[in-house]
Amino acid sequence: MERAVLIPAAIDPVLPPSGSRPHTLAGTSMGTGWSARFMVPPSAPPGLEGGLRRLLQAELDLVVAQMSHWEPDSLLSRFNAAPAGSWIDLPDAFYDVIDYALRVRDDTHGAYDPAAGALVNLWGFGPVRRYDQAGFYAPAADAVAAVMAQRGAARVELDRERRRLLQPGGALLDLSSVAKGYAVDRLTLCLDRHGLRHHVVEAGGELRGAGVKEDGQPWWVEVEGVPDADTPQAVVALHGLAIATSGDYRRYFEPVQGRRASHTLDPRTGWPIAHDTASVTVLAPTCMAADALSTALTVLGPEDGLAFAEERAIAARFLVRRSAGLVESSSSAWRQLLE
Repeated sequence: MERAVLIPAAIDPVLPPSGSRPHTLAGTSMGTGWSARFMVPPSAPPGLEGGLRRLLQAELDLVVAQMSHWEPDSLLSRFNAAPAGSWIDLPDAFYDVIDYALRVRDDTHGAYDPAAGALVNLWGFGPVRRYDQAGFYAPAADAVAAVMAQRGAARVELDRERRRLLQPGGALLDLSSVAKGYAVDRLTLCLDRHGLRHHVVEAGGELRGAGVKEDGQPWWVEVEGVPDADTPQAVVALHGLAIATSGDYRRYFEPVQGRRASHTLDPRTGWPIAHDTASVTVLAPTCMAADALSTALTVLGPEDGLAFAEERAIAARFLVRRSAGLVESSSSAWRQLLE
């Protein structure tokens, strides 16, 4: 079977300056690895690469300091611990992320919710009482109902004019489905600021690319597949595009009522998704959007999610588990990228 190839309609033909050389930087952050590959023009100042590594790491450290639910001193953790009625002033990075996340929440009528941290913790996918630790057990239905009732009375609200966030009391933010994508965007913007417009950056499997390599080829990446599936995966030219995949194979336990309990929870029900979606991949101009939308579409499922993607021209691919194997479906915007 031939591989599908996805290429954006608009390709900037400008090549890296003659004599540019490839360089790679890498490190760790947010419990995963990150990397940046870029073309260094001959006009770059000596030692640029070493300074860039510190700058890129600082971008990631900023995201962790503001948005990590693992760090007790992060801004997110301080918001989660704030008393009811507190208004928390937001720095630009946190504001940009929560603003976008809440817009997706409203657009999906709650299928995506950055304030689902209590559910994440209850199901063992948060920083404590982990699903993969000894003694963990799946929550009972009454425990799920209790958390859902508490969440219903604790809806976070963003004051966009004053750029502040209301802690209604007991609301727990979890930005893990959007902050990593935002961090990838910060890496690419950092490279842009230093004149390195030809690059691809990655963190935890989420990527964003711009420009081309020294031979004029775009940055080719393979679309993430489902483990143990033997179907060839498409390749994408990451030229002004970002890509993110949400999958039920990353963190899960089983069985719960005879089903796999994925880390992707439906904030509307309080339970793991139950429609056999194995993965959703989204291509978007920013990695923050690809990250959040891949999660939102996974919750919505192959029918409602595909309809949502069609209405909004989102490039999305669904892989759904069926008795005969994985079944693929995709949006029109995805198919329009196919070569």
